[in-house]
Amino acid sequence: MPRLKVVDPKTVMGETKEIFETILRGKHLNIFKGMANSPTALNGYLALKGTLDTGTLSEIEREIIALVIAERNECDYCLAAHTAAGKRAGLSVDDTLSIRGGKHDDPRIQALIDFTEMIHAKKGFVSDGDVEDFLAAGYDEGHVVEVVANVALNFFTNYFNHINDTEVDLPAAPDFVGQR
Repeated sequence: MPRLKVVDPKTVMGETKEIFETILRGKHLNIFKGMANSPTALNGYLALKGTLDTGTLSEIEREIIALVIAERNECDYCLAAHTAAGKRAGLSVDDTLSIRGGKHDDPRIQALIDFTEMIHAKKGFVSDGDVEDFLAAGYDEGHVVEVVANVALNFFTNYFNHINDTEVDLPAAPDFVGQR
């Protein structure tokens, strides 16, 4: 059961009502209904996500980052959300599971998985070699910055869902079995 009030988009007023009627029209997910306790935080999340969606990382690359971070942070809500979003973006269920396990056959995707994992594991204190390996896979310095921004965005949602104990209102992600 969520720890924070679940905002009802039908009865809420003011700025929060406007958010649910515009940006979140038809997307009344529990994460947003919990986050709506602070319209400032909800707007901040939506603004950063919207901006990152226009960046140089593809939708699939952003979903890869989200899946890696959700798996490492053990966020069931985000695993469900990003498994579904990853599938809409073109990832197979097997892809989502291999990404969560830290492995992929495509060297460029593997480099993104590895770099994202290094950011998480080293709390951002990556080595010169970590950055060089990522750049050698065909990414550039702008991509480095966008990966960090996407990691931060996903930490926010993962931690919010942990603190709120957000009820998963999406199909659950398949169980991951294996070694990371």
